[in-house]
Amino acid sequence: MVRRILPDLTRRWRIYVLVRQSDAALAAQGVTQIIGDLDRASSLRRLAGLADAVLHSAPPPDQGNSDPRTRRLIAALRRGSLPRRLVYISTSGVYGDCAGARVTEARRTHPQTARAKRRVDAERCLRRFGTESRCRVSILRAPGIYAADRLPLERLRKGLPVWRPEDDSYTNHIHAEDLGRACIAALAYGRSNRAYNASDDSDLPMGDWFDKLADAFGLPRPPRVSRGDTPGTLPQTQLSFMNESRRLDNRRLKRELGFRFRYANVDAGIAAAKGHSCSG
Repeated sequence: MVRRILPDLTRRWRIYVLVRQSDAALAAQGVTQIIGDLDRASSLRRLAGLADAVLHSAPPPDQGNSDPRTRRLIAALRRGSLPRRLVYISTSGVYGDCAGARVTEARRTHPQTARAKRRVDAERCLRRFGTESRCRVSILRAPGIYAADRLPLERLRKGLPVWRPEDDSYTNHIHAEDLGRACIAALAYGRSNRAYNASDDSDLPMGDWFDKLADAFGLPRPPRVSRGDTPGTLPQTQLSFMNESRRLDNRRLKRELGFRFRYANVDAGIAAAKGHSCSG
């Protein structure tokens, strides 16, 4: 996602990127690469005092209920002059299942998977860091991120089922390009220790999302089944997403950050992805 906004970032700032190994494509975009690994604290020494602003998009590890990567990043930043602002890309999964309710950032987090618990831990660590250091920490809670090169078309090709309408859950989305643009807006205008629902204006059940994709790309619509018929046919990770239903309210993102979507709903994003696929 960050790679998509590098041209915009490099026009405004001198950019340093933490990477595990050198990347020629990043070098071609005029960024300075810092070799390091958030899983190895000793490799992060060069981060101290390096940046005025930090964009933290690294996911937590795949195990546990905490995020040691974020903790190591904070420890490295504390060793030098502190950044004045930090934006973290979290997930809307921190809210847990909301039974299809409209969800604002005022809703208490209630993570129901280990994956979401790790994100809540990261958010709490960063909020504490922001309070103690006076660094302006802003959190973007992103739902399903999609783009032309990251659509679940293989799932459709496999014919994996979705729930029938009466059992279905609400899903939320944001185009990867818009999420990148939201990061830039949060760096500029995000308030201290403030969370923002980084979701587009779509309001649709998950089955409808897959139907739209199938129709756009000439694939069969997925079969519809009842909730009781899915446990043995889908991976546990996919079931965990299907078991959580919520509709994200994005008014704070628009009001406080002055954000305007390039792809305001999935129809616009799918149309752009289809056009990209045809031209490619």
